[in-house]
Amino acid sequence: MTTSTTMTRHWQDEVRRLAEARDAVILAHNYQDPQIQDVADHVGDSLALSRLAASSPASTIVFAGVHFMAETAKILAPERTVLIPDPRAGCSLADTITADQLRAWKAEHPGAVVVAYVNTTAEVKAESDVCCTSSNAVDVVRSVPEETEILFLPDQFLGAHVQRETGRSNIRLWLGECHVHAGISPTDLKAKVRAEPDAELFVHPECGCTTSALWLAGSGELPQERTHVLSTGGMLEQARRTRADRVLVATEVGMLHQLRRANPGTDFQPVNAQASCPYMKMTTPEKLLVSLRDGTTEVHVDPEVADRARRSVERMVSIGSVGSGE
Repeated sequence: MTTSTTMTRHWQDEVRRLAEARDAVILAHNYQDPQIQDVADHVGDSLALSRLAASSPASTIVFAGVHFMAETAKILAPERTVLIPDPRAGCSLADTITADQLRAWKAEHPGAVVVAYVNTTAEVKAESDVCCTSSNAVDVVRSVPEETEILFLPDQFLGAHVQRETGRSNIRLWLGECHVHAGISPTDLKAKVRAEPDAELFVHPECGCTTSALWLAGSGELPQERTHVLSTGGMLEQARRTRADRVLVATEVGMLHQLRRANPGTDFQPVNAQASCPYMKMTTPEKLLVSLRDGTTEVHVDPEVADRARRSVERMVSIGSVGSGE
């Protein structure tokens, strides 16, 4: 056994010991480093982890993810202590809209229903009618009467995907984007597909290359049956089913760890190997250990904001696509 392996096992044992002593459940997002994923109690997307946060009997929730996710856990489980190993772990997509900007947008469109992607701050959720994830966004929008205008925020690429799927012309989009997913470009996608013509393709709808993927499928360059626009949870489900020799994956590279574990017989490769979220990677093994040992850093949400945000989040949790979220 190598020194590195011994150190990893020692760290894992200490994390598990501290979690038991603190009565803590460790939730890790699919985009975390593999070492963090492997020690967590549960690994998943934002919707699955939100449900787990709400239902876990543990007195403490340690969220290895980004800040809006830990906030969502606190909103759903206000009586629990929620810790995030690094409070600076933000989200470039959530930062594209503030509560003040949303209030101004709503004032321009009285009567519209606000559908907010879960990648938003608690204050923005509090101003929204219903939240969604990439897996249930279409179901959420279809639950709104067809004649009602919808303000969809903040991700323009996910919003465009919802427009295509629902055929609705009365969806207005906020022009936000995740810098990591937006950076997976049509050029990247086309080059990979043409280099690997027999591969299957998984594309997250936040990606800037989603339209190109659908165009390649529609033109016949990539067979439609091998082209899948999927949430991270949907990717995991499809990974278990696929019999392809190779799958090209357009999302944050942390997802590859779960896909490879789900199906070791398929070669999962990133469309863009540089698509790594620096905020997700701020949770390091040492920071996770310190958070469990010292109780740092606790997440708080203003009770009035949390009460208002909880309504929109609980509607999200109740609508469609159970188990396959962001």
